[in-house]
Amino acid sequence: MKNFITRSKSPSLWLSIIPVAVLLISILGMILVCGASLIQDYSYVILLGAAAVCVILSLIFTNRKKSTLYLGIVKSAGQILPAVPILLFIGTLSATWMLSGVVPALIDYGLGFLNPKAFLFTTCAVCAVVSVVTGTSWTTIATIGVAFMGIGTVLGYNPAWIAGAVISGAYFGDKVSPLSDTTVLAAATTGVDLFTHIRYLMLTTVPAMTIALVVYGIVGFFTDTVSAENALHIREAIEQTFNITGWVLVIPALTAVLIALRVRTDMVLLLSSIFGLAGMYIFQPHIAEALADGSDLWSNIASSIRVLCADTQVTTGEQALDSLIGTSGMEGMLPTVYLVLAAMIFGGVMIGSGMLSTITHSITKRLHSPKHLVSTTVASGIFLNSCTGDQYLSIIIGSNVYKNSYKRAGVKPQLLGRTLEDSVSVTSVLIPWNSCGLTQSAVLGVATLTYLPFCIFNILSPVMTLVMAWTGWKVRPAGVVQPA
Repeated sequence: MKNFITRSKSPSLWLSIIPVAVLLISILGMILVCGASLIQDYSYVILLGAAAVCVILSLIFTNRKKSTLYLGIVKSAGQILPAVPILLFIGTLSATWMLSGVVPALIDYGLGFLNPKAFLFTTCAVCAVVSVVTGTSWTTIATIGVAFMGIGTVLGYNPAWIAGAVISGAYFGDKVSPLSDTTVLAAATTGVDLFTHIRYLMLTTVPAMTIALVVYGIVGFFTDTVSAENALHIREAIEQTFNITGWVLVIPALTAVLIALRVRTDMVLLLSSIFGLAGMYIFQPHIAEALADGSDLWSNIASSIRVLCADTQVTTGEQALDSLIGTSGMEGMLPTVYLVLAAMIFGGVMIGSGMLSTITHSITKRLHSPKHLVSTTVASGIFLNSCTGDQYLSIIIGSNVYKNSYKRAGVKPQLLGRTLEDSVSVTSVLIPWNSCGLTQSAVLGVATLTYLPFCIFNILSPVMTLVMAWTGWKVRPAGVVQPA
């Protein structure tokens, strides 16, 4: 008890656990009392409350100054704030690609050519290929992922299964692509050559993805999809509302060129939104005219701003389709932005107070065997994702905390890199208040806890890394084990 109340430079373990316990207990209580659907709406209040608890405890029971807490928030902000414009531009891209006819065209073509029974399998596989080529799960999900959500919903699939297939495929590519920022970061922070890191990742990634594809194939085979007649009605409604032409696919083609040129993600999304807005006037002039209050220049400018920033509804005569093609622009992403900022503050004060460091170091100091190290790294990766709200910070902190422990255990650093990827990169999207979970939930229109059980690849990745560690397969020794 004395250690708990005595003021010191570093917080005690028990003190450090309290803000995390407040966060997790509050979220669990909300789920039990109000249901998981409200997590997205009120998580930012819980995160700010837990952050306040952290600040109060730090100022009362430790010698940490306010400036130290501020520096922690600055460090967290450096990782998370660049995601804010990306979130807003995802909102504008979704709106303009819908109203320009890109997504409706993809839905129309998809209903005509895709085998309904193979839809989930195809969705996962295509998203995986696109993500490997582009190196980004966020752009993959915001573009082709949204189109697959529309196609699958019309075909009669549960949106949670569709979101799971999209996310599984997108995060497979994001995890193993040499263009992926998380892949490069994990290799760099652990001191491993990038392609050595990727080859070692394949040992767990390929089995997890293979199982995921098998599961999606089986589920699709036994799913009752809509009849050809119903699909025809939907296609007729789309074609009566939008001008369906192959020329509209020039917009995603230009986006692919920007990605191939390694243009920054925020600029890709911004320019793609501009392409989409221009496409609305070029390919869907009747929709542009209907949204404008007049035919003069200022009316068109005002309607363009509304499309980018606010709710826009298009009536097709099919109720299910109307709800699908409605857009919300930047306004629809604001709740996600609020949650990201709250997660940034909580992660920042946990870092600045030293509480996060205390928790992680207390876990690692007695670990020496590879299997126990891997198990603890997996648990810590998920824990860091929950505390920091950001996968980049989690990878950096996890690498710094465990690097010496893996060295003492006598295993090569690529085991740490792979374990961080398996436990951080792919699980970030499964946590409702993490920036990835918040973003993909908002983009796909499915709550994080709703799609979580259906993200087969993301769930299996940490499981596969644990299986390999405990069986000892391909756990490479680095030399003689050093004494602790």
